[in-house]
Amino acid sequence: MNFEKLEREPADIPAKADPERCPSHPGELIADLLFGLGLRVLPAASMLGISRQQLHAILAGRKPVTPEMAARLGKLFGNGPGLWLRMQANFDAWHAAREVDVSAIKTIKAA
Repeated sequence: MNFEKLEREPADIPAKADPERCPSHPGELIADLLFGLGLRVLPAASMLGISRQQLHAILAGRKPVTPEMAARLGKLFGNGPGLWLRMQANFDAWHAAREVDVSAIKTIKAA
């Protein structure tokens, strides 16, 4: 199944992202895809070449999708690593913007 090439219908009302809503951890999408395909964790982990514990941790959002894991997921689902890396980056950036104290850092401006 090629998820990047799915055709989309234009929406009547454009969607606007709520900046206060935490982006989904990629593990949520992976869990939905595995469920939709009827794949259980152990066979999916075996197909990915990882332990079931490692896959469980990603599905639960306790572990990030690393570039290596993104390559494995991209191969499994046929969509490449980009989607998985972007999802993880969005998730991480949202949390960092709220958890990292940057109050002592001045913003510089180009002349």
